[in-house]
Amino acid sequence: MKLNLTDMLFSLSEALDIVEHEMTGVQSDHGKHVAYMTALMGIAAGFEGEELSDLACVAMLHDNAFTEYAREEFSAGNVVDVYELKKRADLLNGDDYICFISGSRHSAAGERNIALIPFGTDVKNVILYHHENADGTGPFKKTAAETNFKSQIVHLADTIDVIWNINTLTEREFEGMYEKICSLSGKMFSKESVELFKKGIKFEDFLRFQQYGAEKLLRDMTGVGEKDYTDEQIHDIAVFFAGIVDCKSSFTRTHCIGAAEKADVMTKFYGFDADKSIRFYLSAALHDIGKLIIQNDILEKRGKLDDNEFANIKTHAAATYEILSKIEGFEDITRWASNHHEKLNGRGYPRGLSADELTLEDRLMACLDIYQALTEPRPYKAPISHKKAIEIMEEMADNNEIDKNIVADIDKCFG
Repeated sequence: MKLNLTDMLFSLSEALDIVEHEMTGVQSDHGKHVAYMTALMGIAAGFEGEELSDLACVAMLHDNAFTEYAREEFSAGNVVDVYELKKRADLLNGDDYICFISGSRHSAAGERNIALIPFGTDVKNVILYHHENADGTGPFKKTAAETNFKSQIVHLADTIDVIWNINTLTEREFEGMYEKICSLSGKMFSKESVELFKKGIKFEDFLRFQQYGAEKLLRDMTGVGEKDYTDEQIHDIAVFFAGIVDCKSSFTRTHCIGAAEKADVMTKFYGFDADKSIRFYLSAALHDIGKLIIQNDILEKRGKLDDNEFANIKTHAAATYEILSKIEGFEDITRWASNHHEKLNGRGYPRGLSADELTLEDRLMACLDIYQALTEPRPYKAPISHKKAIEIMEEMADNNEIDKNIVADIDKCFG
């Protein structure tokens, strides 16, 4: 299957940044900001082509496991709010410094997750060690000599974006940043990464960023295009994305991957060709990506949602469309994923499509979403049996909400 992986990673990064901003107050588009500065330092290091593109993508996803461990680390007192950091001796304006997230679990999980992405160059341990200070005061107590300089430049770029507002950075502020970073060479930052910062990042780079935005500049620097991936690689990419979406809430920790696994069974049942099958599998893995922008207090409310909360959660389907529609060549995948709450009677959302506007794939995705939700465990309920789930879905079919023939086929495949 041909896929523009960089487009996918841009889209995911945007959604992840919304979650991180909600929980910590870090700047919007944080991942892209870090990737832009990392790419500038990568160019200074002599990287080009695929190696530069891979480094930028890994930098963009450096916090990919944030949804998985952030709340856990917050509750354990291991994550320091960025605003609190600024208050502590004015942090980088004083002599003291601290690693921003002392909890190591999200870095380890992020490293594990990124192994699923079929990068063509070596990005091992870049995410794992991206919070390590050069003098060994980071979460893993690794010195600069024990980490790699790719992780070191991501650490430096990450720190810059947390502390300084590069959206409005002035030349005077840049000079202060430059002086402070140089003063921390060999302590917070490795000497090599500081030299790459001095060589590769000028104030004019921030002016260009402020004029054009990180994404356009990143695309120009790294070159974005489609590549051929095997079905196994697409499967791994789907698992990567599904895992991040599922970890947004403890209520849905198996939902997207479960729907994707069942989609694999059903596409074989219907005789889809190999290309269509893997595309539908990927769509099922991504169908709830819009939930990344929904606040967890709504996603995890145990009682009945009020009208405003229900209206809010319904926006996730439209958000799925907005996120996926930016990816080149994803037209069918975007449609199938974002139509999973449409109903045959026209009372679904986000578009209120009617039966004659919904394809077999649209209808199948809607049924798989419902079946997976009913049969998976949630913190507030045990999984419903297959028989009971089919009874509920048959009643929905009788009300002209979902396709009765697909319900019968699901019964055949999973009964």
